[in-house]
Amino acid sequence: MKLWLGDQELDTEVARAPLELQTGMMFRTNMAENEGMLFVFGRGHRAAFYMRNTRVPLSAAYIDPEGAILELHDLKPLDETPVEAASDRIQFVLETPQGWFQRHNVAVGAVIRTPYGALREVNWATLKRARAR
Repeated sequence: MKLWLGDQELDTEVARAPLELQTGMMFRTNMAENEGMLFVFGRGHRAAFYMRNTRVPLSAAYIDPEGAILELHDLKPLDETPVEAASDRIQFVLETPQGWFQRHNVAVGAVIRTPYGALREVNWATLKRARAR
């Protein structure tokens, strides 16, 4: 799914099913500059991400239900120490190659858009079924 953060565009995989959410970027060996993975949770919560079996250095944006970036974190390869959100309102997490947000001048407060509008406007169940066909 394409995402826009200001004038920046990312091609992202969507992780929504339990196994996708648990596996994420595990066992991958690379990620292109403008690729990412968007984790979609059913509701806002206090997210915590770590890098078990993940060798690619990543940055993670912790995002609220409205699609606004609340926090940015760098994640170290193979580090299993959870990086917990300060907020309990995190419904999405966007992982990118480490440093992507800084290189592309995307900061806390940026709002993410999709081809379907804001993140809150996406019908994730319909989108998932359409991709499975």
